[in-house]
Amino acid sequence: MLRAFIFDFDGVIVNSEPVHFSAFQRVLAEEGIQMTWEQYQASYLAMNDRDCFAVALARAGREAGDEQLHALVERKSEYYEVIRDQVPPVPGVQRFIRRAAERAPVALGSGGLRRDIEPILTRLGLRDSFSAVVTAEDYQLGKPDPECFRTALAQLNDARGASIAPEECLVIEDSLHGITAARAAGMRCLAVATYYSPDRLVGADRVVRTLEEVDPGDLAPLFAEVR
Repeated sequence: MLRAFIFDFDGVIVNSEPVHFSAFQRVLAEEGIQMTWEQYQASYLAMNDRDCFAVALARAGREAGDEQLHALVERKSEYYEVIRDQVPPVPGVQRFIRRAAERAPVALGSGGLRRDIEPILTRLGLRDSFSAVVTAEDYQLGKPDPECFRTALAQLNDARGASIAPEECLVIEDSLHGITAARAAGMRCLAVATYYSPDRLVGADRVVRTLEEVDPGDLAPLFAEVR
């Protein structure tokens, strides 16, 4: 039974990954490391900022302590904030989220920073649709680890006084790491082909090109199907 929706943010609610990549690429260039969009898409989509920098530095043969990683994340966030308000919503997402919230509790589980997410949700008129908003500050292990989605469900249950189980949740994701995290959390997954072609997202229970193709009321049958 479908009793809750958990949304990723970047690539699901807003078309922000190219902007995040630009800010990430700029910081790495200042550190003498080059990064292409193809490399970012292949390895870094859905990672939180700290993990992105840690992996990029490690692949360049450099180690980074917590203090340096924190400074890099802060610098990247400053660059992102300059153009944050120009980031457009993903087609169909506002209608989809509002209709989802009419049917079941809605949470957000993202690897982004709260200060990058909350203003956009407010600008899009979506903040009140979410019973819980989980960001990178709320958990330790980034996607593909399932901690993000498990934390989102725990906060949603606390906020609503509910006892929704993982197998009653539908995660809406756009990345390979995100799909892996959803499945590891014991949740079903609807994948949106924002940055990957549909054939790359076969790990999800259903794949759509945009959320304009589907209505939340049509997704209950996913929970009757045997995996």
